Amino acid sequence: MSRSGGWWMVVMAVMALAPAVAVSARAAGSIVLPRPGQVGVGAQGGWGTLLKSGDLGGTFGNGPTLAFRLRYRMRYERALGLSFEGERFEIRVPEARDPADSLLSGRTHVNAILSGLEFYQLFGTRTRTTKMVMVGAGLVQISGRTLNNETFFPGDGSYVSVGAGVERFLIRSWALDFSTRYVALFLPDDRNHDLQVALGLIFYASY
Repeated sequence: MSRSGGWWMVVMAVMALAPAVAVSARAAGSIVLPRPGQVGVGAQGGWGTLLKSGDLGGTFGNGPTLAFRLRYRMRYERALGLSFEGERFEIRVPEARDPADSLLSGRTHVNAILSGLEFYQLFGTRTRTTKMVMVGAGLVQISGRTLNNETFFPGDGSYVSVGAGVERFLIRSWALDFSTRYVALFLPDDRNHDLQVALGLIFYASY
């Protein structure tokens, strides 16, 4: 290839990339980063899995998650949050329904509802990408279903969690919210370990 031909290819590549660069620059210029005192409202969808170490985890495996989060920005790159999560764990080995034990046979899945508080330590709050680590604690409620639509209750308890995440601001005060968490579930006479990965959006209301 001649030298002039190489320059033409560079020029054509720059011309092709120019519109994308311009859009990105406009989006970056319109971003309004949250300040201390602002509250973010977010929703995430994801996937969770129970490890086999507990009785619940030995029977039920993984499934989808849905979470709603409120995040209050504080000074010194910190935040407090409220978290409400729903998880569904499918049974590992399908069970047949036993007519003599209709309540606990033929189980299909369990649902876990987690409600709690989280503390966040943030990094890079003056940039488009805010990194965070978090710890949390709260209450967990477990219920399940059988093949004949009976409900059973393995028990309620509490949980503690640790995790890490990223907020990537897209436009104005809207950001992608990606996070992963380890959750220890403490049920009556049983302890289980839950791993979660979730992705969603969060919006910080201005004032």
